[in-house]
Amino acid sequence: MNLTTHERPGVYSSYDASTLVRGSGGHKTVGLAAINTVAAAGAPITVTSYEAAVAAFGSQEGAQDMAELIRIALLNGASAVVAVPVADAEGYEAAFDTLGHMENISVMLCDSADLTVQQALRESVLAASAARRERIAVVGAAAGEEVIALVERAKELNCERMVLVAPGSVDGEDTAQDGLSTAAAVAGAIAAQSDPAVPLGGAELLGLKGLSAQYSDNDIDLLVRGGVIPLESISGQISVVRGVTTRTSSGEVEDITWRELSTILIVDDVIPTLRSSLRSKFRRAKNTAQSRGAIRTQVVLELENKKSREIITDYDQVTVSAHPDDPTVCVVEFTFTVTHGLNQIWLTAHIVI
Repeated sequence: MNLTTHERPGVYSSYDASTLVRGSGGHKTVGLAAINTVAAAGAPITVTSYEAAVAAFGSQEGAQDMAELIRIALLNGASAVVAVPVADAEGYEAAFDTLGHMENISVMLCDSADLTVQQALRESVLAASAARRERIAVVGAAAGEEVIALVERAKELNCERMVLVAPGSVDGEDTAQDGLSTAAAVAGAIAAQSDPAVPLGGAELLGLKGLSAQYSDNDIDLLVRGGVIPLESISGQISVVRGVTTRTSSGEVEDITWRELSTILIVDDVIPTLRSSLRSKFRRAKNTAQSRGAIRTQVVLELENKKSREIITDYDQVTVSAHPDDPTVCVVEFTFTVTHGLNQIWLTAHIVI
């Protein structure tokens, strides 16, 4: 464990993961950066209703504008949207930076299908998460983007905190659009989840007029393995096929450790909960054996709670010690196993004639 270079007292954290380990709920807020010429650029506005979004940002019928994306995110379960207007394409990074410094944002969203903008969003999300403001970002495909191109886009993003959704939606005249609305719908659905271990697959998405493409089983296989969340429409009901992230490799090596979206959602539930609990209970404490024993007890209590709620399946090796080089630092280490979602049920019938 590397000793933090920060001097501010507090509870810091790091984590790693492997496919083999040796050995609090509620709706959330979505952050949105989008081009808008009505409101002042760069000024964040928190809205909790479509009417407030129209009043603040205006609305154009049939367009995937700021108010429309807010409507879809709220309809699918976001408790609120913190929206930062952008004057032009040059303003996205500043808007991402503004949102990155805000607390209590769990999901990020933008109104661009441009890869460079989406990569800038990725860097913002990574920076915010490293600063103990954990979040993920949801982005959409370009209109008409083919399956192979979508997999390549996912490779360019390749991050456990980035979610790519396909296909795009259609407007009222069945014309294919960029995947901004479908991304907003998935962002809202993620924000709505109170249990991070429940898989996103099967979640119904509301407020969409339709999808611009219908994928075959082979297409879905390629998309999921390539780090893209596929959507499908059955009898007019649009839903998520399977929740995955764009993280499919480590360097040049294929790595499915972070492929399931629920994995990073569980990490973002467990680690901040422990940080908050220890910060509130040990704000002014001595680094003594007695205090370290109390810290270990509190960590075990929180992990037991996560285990009883089936967010994690097990934990082990909870150790608390004074750092050998800095007597003011207490080092807490532990392992835990995330709960895996149920994606498939296989039936085998043995028929007797």
